[in-house]
Amino acid sequence: MRLHTRTWGEGDRVALLIHGMMADHRTWRRVGPALADRGYRVIAVDLRGHGASGRGAYSPALYADDVVETLPAGAELALGHSLGGLTLSLAVDRLHPARAVYSDPAWHLAAPGEGFGPELFAQFKSATREQIRAMSPRWDEIDVDIERETLAVWDEQTALSLAPLVGADLMPSAPVVPSLVQLADPSTLITEERAQLLASRGFEVRSVPGAGHTIHRDDFDGFMASLEGWL
Repeated sequence: MRLHTRTWGEGDRVALLIHGMMADHRTWRRVGPALADRGYRVIAVDLRGHGASGRGAYSPALYADDVVETLPAGAELALGHSLGGLTLSLAVDRLHPARAVYSDPAWHLAAPGEGFGPELFAQFKSATREQIRAMSPRWDEIDVDIERETLAVWDEQTALSLAPLVGADLMPSAPVVPSLVQLADPSTLITEERAQLLASRGFEVRSVPGAGHTIHRDDFDGFMASLEGWL
C-alpha cells in the first residue's frame, strides 16, 4: 500500500518519521520542522489504518511492507515511535538508512493484566479531552486537540490485530545499521533488563528523564537533546 505522507523542508539529507498506534503524521508537528531547520527533508507517513492512508488487513509485517513501498531507501535518518519503532525494525534492512532511532519501541506488548491490552487500546478511540489530558498531563493543548482529531480517523481494528503478539519478545537480535533506542522514564515497553540486553546486542540506549511514552510530545526539548550525535 502506498501511504499518505507529509513533508517538511527541502534539505539534501532525508529523515523518515514513523508514528505510533492511534497517531498519524501530525504527532510530529514540532519534530518535522525542527529537523527541517537542521537541513533535512523530512518525510512522515500515515500508517495504514491511520490518518489519510488506506484501510485493509493489519499486521506489523504489512506496516513494514507499506513503509518500504512508500519511503525512499538510503535516508540519513529513520525514526520510529512505539508501533512505528516496531515497524521500522522490520523494514530497516530494506530501507537501510544511515542511522535508525527507535523511540520507546513496541518490542514487548503487555498482556491486559500488565497494562494496555489491544481491547483497551481500541476503546480509547472514544476518549474525551479530559481522559487524554489525564493520561498525558504534560502535553500542550494543541496536542490534545490533534489526538482527538487523529482518533476520529483511526481504525481501531489496527489495535485488535496486535492480539497475537501480546507477550511476545519482538526485540531485534542486532542492529542492522547504527541504532539508538530512546526510552521513556520509566518505559512500560522496555524494562531495565531489556534495555541492558539491547545494549549488549549493540544498540545505544538513552532515557529521557521523566518523559512518558510519547517522548516527543511529553518533553520536546529532552527528546531533541537525547538525539545529540544522531542527527
